Amino acid sequence: MTMYAISFAGAGNVAATLCREFYRSGIQIDRIVSKTEKKGRSLAADCNAEWSDELSFGAATRVIIVAVPDHSLREVLASIECPGECIVAHTAGSFGLEVFPPSISKKAVFYPFQTFTSGRKLNVAAIPFLLEASDDDTAKLLQDLASTLGAKTAFMDTDTRKMLHLAAVFVCNFTNYLLTAGKEITSEAGLDYKILEPLVNETIAKAFDTGPDMSQTGPAIRNDLNTIEKHLKLLSFSPELQKIYYELTESIRKHYKTDQG
Repeated sequence: MTMYAISFAGAGNVAATLCREFYRSGIQIDRIVSKTEKKGRSLAADCNAEWSDELSFGAATRVIIVAVPDHSLREVLASIECPGECIVAHTAGSFGLEVFPPSISKKAVFYPFQTFTSGRKLNVAAIPFLLEASDDDTAKLLQDLASTLGAKTAFMDTDTRKMLHLAAVFVCNFTNYLLTAGKEITSEAGLDYKILEPLVNETIAKAFDTGPDMSQTGPAIRNDLNTIEKHLKLLSFSPELQKIYYELTESIRKHYKTDQG
């Protein structure tokens, strides 16, 4: 068991999940800093820590994990006051070490490659933690910290991690939006959205079993212009979904070089 304490800047979904999991793994949580007092106090109470709205950390904290929205990351990092030997690590996938101010010497990225939602229980041991650090000692400590959760780690430079974050937007955020579109269409037809679940599950499983390029089906790859035209007419209730359908169809046809004539 580690003999140092960690603190969190932020009390949102990422911070709350990691904080509670570390606490359950025997890690001492020193302080939760959050502008939202209700969330901060609740998380602090769950982890036997103190809450504060001031980004000031004492000698008891060995590691500060900064889990805040990307748009406020620079401001939060610039406002942190902590001893020089304290490690400060952020959890953002789209930033590297360049976002830290010169006042922080021991800096790192501690990026859990997963989507976090309030109220959903995650198997944290299955989440890959992507690390980047300013020095070897910092890297080793963060690797050890992730291992207390049973999680696997990988060191990844900023440019590579940014590309992975971009890929995540496609497979997670964009996919979720397409599922939202599917829900809207089934609702328009008076159907229960859950009817799509077996299809979605098989689509994802097949994409990882045989590869997405080998798993593509549907009218676009078949160059079934008659069906495509029918679908576009059915989407007359939503010009936005019509546009998305058309653009994705054309993109699939170009990718698989189906007949464009």
